[in-house]
Amino acid sequence: MKQESGTPLKVTYQPGQLTSQIGESLGKIPPQALELEEAVLGALMLEKDALSSVIDILKPESFYKPAHALIYEAIRTLFNDSQPIDLLTVTNQLRKDGTLEEVGGAYAVTALTTKVNSAANIEYHARIITEMAIKRELIRISGEIQQMAYEDTTDVFDLLDRTESALFEVSEQNIRRNYRDMKSIMHEALNELEARKQHKDGLTGVPSGFSALDRVTSGWQRSDLIILAARPGMGKTAFVVSALRNAAVDFQRPVAIFSLEMSATQLVNRLISAEAELESDKIKKGNLAEHEWQQLIHKTKKITSAPIFIDDTPALSILELRAKCRRLKSQHDIELIVIDYLQLMSGDASRQGGNREQEIASISRALKGLAKELDVPVIALSQLSRAVETRGGDKRPQLSDLRESGSIEQDADIVMFLYRPEYYNITEDEQGMPTTGLGQVIIAKHRNGSLETVNLKFISKFTKFTDLEYATGSADSYGSFPPGATGTGFDTITLPSKANGDPPPADSPSGEDEVPF
Repeated sequence: MKQESGTPLKVTYQPGQLTSQIGESLGKIPPQALELEEAVLGALMLEKDALSSVIDILKPESFYKPAHALIYEAIRTLFNDSQPIDLLTVTNQLRKDGTLEEVGGAYAVTALTTKVNSAANIEYHARIITEMAIKRELIRISGEIQQMAYEDTTDVFDLLDRTESALFEVSEQNIRRNYRDMKSIMHEALNELEARKQHKDGLTGVPSGFSALDRVTSGWQRSDLIILAARPGMGKTAFVVSALRNAAVDFQRPVAIFSLEMSATQLVNRLISAEAELESDKIKKGNLAEHEWQQLIHKTKKITSAPIFIDDTPALSILELRAKCRRLKSQHDIELIVIDYLQLMSGDASRQGGNREQEIASISRALKGLAKELDVPVIALSQLSRAVETRGGDKRPQLSDLRESGSIEQDADIVMFLYRPEYYNITEDEQGMPTTGLGQVIIAKHRNGSLETVNLKFISKFTKFTDLEYATGSADSYGSFPPGATGTGFDTITLPSKANGDPPPADSPSGEDEVPF
């Protein structure tokens, strides 16, 4: 059998000739549990409510014997039509379907009811049948992979993609959460509430390191999908690099970033520039004075040992991302995932044919699924449409500006926009304060919290964001504390840095200019 290049490996859950051939070559028959198949079908015809406990576990394809699959299909048809299920109705349905003789006639159907006395253990039996079906499917997939690997015309990387896709589909079709009763959920919720009580700072998630933002979000919450959107040049990458640095260095939370736009080296150079507070242009050219080298060595010791994992695979697919994240979670227990950025990802190769909007929609749904599966926050950067540029006024972004898919808004738990009025030559805000160095995080959607605008300080020469600081002199910096302000509103949050206590580099003239990260 020769598989056409680019054709996905299909999940069929049937024993099939290929599975049988592989089994015969090993001197074995494919995995199956015929006695349990007979017992389950018999119980379904004896107990009228038995189907409700297995209908989300078993599919017709789960049965090894084709006759059993046809009988189960007839039972499901009766259920879907709200008809009673018993020996007579099932036999009649098979007759209507034209498959009664194919399953062995009415006698064979009747014989099934003699194989079991009750439906007491039907769910357990059904799960064993499903496990056997999964094993058969894995055998079939591995057989196809083996045959295709022998073909000289097979592209090995294409084969890897299709193999991963097929295995992922098997996993997706069989890993489903069941319902839970209120007692167990309430117990878990109270335990979480008790744990939160211990956090005096109100942080229940992964800290962003930005005090004002963490007050609104209580940190990046587990299983949340956070979309950070902005037009090019606003500093999306600078923001997430600052946030992941804060989480990994200041709070020792393992984080992973998938950089589809920049190489790992470029990303690390940004981290070095921000951490050592050396101009990015100097880092790029290596044009550093001796005291700056000393400053770099001193300030980057923290990030060298930080639990930060960088993957710069271009055009990463959602299947590759999921596989990599599962490994990172298993091996390093990562607590935060960042994707830079969403529109550079590629969709599922097995579902090609739709437009780009549909592809982005499937990617955003998959990212939300990944956040729930691994129980970690996922931050995905996203581009905004050019409609922002054509709009009059201050050009502040809004939800309708999300590029290529409205489903991004639907799937996200938090949608944040990064906005710098200085970029549009807006020199003063509504209160007449200068906007030099002002970066705003506009929370436009917050499924479990309030909508706020959080002000941060953007230091362009170091390409990083920090908390606003109390100004000690400069009147033209947005870090200035306005007269009469209390410092309690989000327009005037100015918190001192925990990094101010760090000793200055040996050759640095003073530590006064150091800015917290």
